[in-house]
Amino acid sequence: MDDKEILAQINKLAEEEQRLEEGHVGDGLSDEEHERLHAIEVTLDQLWDVLRQRRAKRNAGRDPEDARARPAGVVERYLQ
Repeated sequence: MDDKEILAQINKLAEEEQRLEEGHVGDGLSDEEHERLHAIEVTLDQLWDVLRQRRAKRNAGRDPEDARARPAGVVERYLQ
């Protein structure tokens, strides 16, 4: 997956996240929707992490294709 594909996936998930959040203002989310929202957030964190890895590897003269998604437990502990 190249940078453009990663960004496209990020944008798609961000739109879904926004629809979920805006579609239930004042009503709250169902348990299933909460689970989906959490899954989206974790996946977004992983995608952003892969994109940062790719950019760092490219800037260091290394192959960006070596970037790999890290487990949710790792990316969820990063400070924003």
